[in-house]
Amino acid sequence: MAGPVPDLDETARACAARLRAAESVLLASHIDADGLTSAAIAATALERADIPFETVFKKQLDDAEIASIAAREYDTVLFTDFGSGQLDAIASHEAAGDFTPVIADHHQPAEAETEYHLNPLLVGIDGASELSGAGASYVLARALAEEQDTTPDTANRDLAALAVVGAVGDMQATGGELVGTNARIVAEGVEAGVLEEGTDLAFYGKQTRPLPKLLEYASEVQIPGVSNDESGAIQFLDGLGLDLRAEGDWRRWVDLTDAERQTVASALVQRALERGVPAEKVDGLVGTTYTLLDEESGTELRDASEFSTLLNATARYERADVGLAVCLGDRTDALERARRLLQNHRRNLSEGLERVKAEGVTREDHLQWFDAGDEIRETIVGIVAGMAVGTEGVDSNVPIVAFARKNDEETKVSARGTGRLVGQGLDLSVVMGEASAAVGGGGGGHDVAAGATIPAGREQEFIAEADAIVGEQLG
Repeated sequence: MAGPVPDLDETARACAARLRAAESVLLASHIDADGLTSAAIAATALERADIPFETVFKKQLDDAEIASIAAREYDTVLFTDFGSGQLDAIASHEAAGDFTPVIADHHQPAEAETEYHLNPLLVGIDGASELSGAGASYVLARALAEEQDTTPDTANRDLAALAVVGAVGDMQATGGELVGTNARIVAEGVEAGVLEEGTDLAFYGKQTRPLPKLLEYASEVQIPGVSNDESGAIQFLDGLGLDLRAEGDWRRWVDLTDAERQTVASALVQRALERGVPAEKVDGLVGTTYTLLDEESGTELRDASEFSTLLNATARYERADVGLAVCLGDRTDALERARRLLQNHRRNLSEGLERVKAEGVTREDHLQWFDAGDEIRETIVGIVAGMAVGTEGVDSNVPIVAFARKNDEETKVSARGTGRLVGQGLDLSVVMGEASAAVGGGGGGHDVAAGATIPAGREQEFIAEADAIVGEQLG
């Protein structure tokens, strides 16, 4: 059966052959939603192919972490959702005979080369918007299944659902839908019966949030008198003439009939236009949705966006094992633990956003920034920065950079842009990489979102470098 990405198939087959020939395999993956789904896809594919392996997670892949992986003395190391950007260090261990690397990643590759390197950027596919780390793992999983049989499960097409969750979690659907190679994976998931692609209200929480909270917390489009206004959201819903309560409790979007959803959505559009929201922003009220058909309706796992948020909550608090267990099918202890972590994650994000709103940002010529110090966890400061864009005092027309303390010696840097800025030439991967290198650190990522680690105390130097690079990119 033909794979979903012909340009990558040959490399994927070579990687799969190497894994089948390996004496021992260590699966090493990143810990965000894309990394967790990448690991789950790879782990499932390895298990189905009867290839013994062990799994480790790394918050970041630096020289020390790569050395620790080499010290485990595995014949082959499969890197998922990272490895390309660290290929220089990985290649040195390969040359020393420490292990043979197999990489399924989508980040900007370093200059070194290795034989088993599966990355969309190497064949002209955009790794920031057209294929995620989970997508690369899915391409590899399909190659591993080619020699088995052609039923959906053993051909690993059922893993397309996790690949979509990873892509959504990696912000690759920010334009409203998944495109490019991601769209081809969606089509395979639909064909396999594990995904449904549809058009619906583009608000987060349609599966789990009561209707007033769904509208109040919606950040996709700000509707005056409804968004960030609990009483306003309730008054709006009460004025629709619908029975939106069940036994005294508010229903959720998923509980509504198609006719009820149409009534609410149409009223939201009308309210937005009446209150002066630009038509192009009103269009953002409706978007493409991805539903996981094997998951229970009304749970976080049914919707790709909510699933990815749940996974991020486990990763940001050093519980990647919990996120992986959920991806692999644990719907009891691991899922309950993940839900508790998500509650804590939401509280921390809310508190972090309020801190940024209260203290504001500093504006340079071409970017804006804030230093959270120890007040916001370094694992979530990038999310907070992204949430802050467009709020009062935070300009959506320039990128935002955030600092948070990792330890006494290091500072974490996170940067966020917008699709419009990327269209004008912004590439935060380059900004983070070059600016951090100039102050003795290291970084990278994607054009719209990237990060770095720099020596503590050199934040101002970093900002000066980053501001200059952004200025050059945006002309």
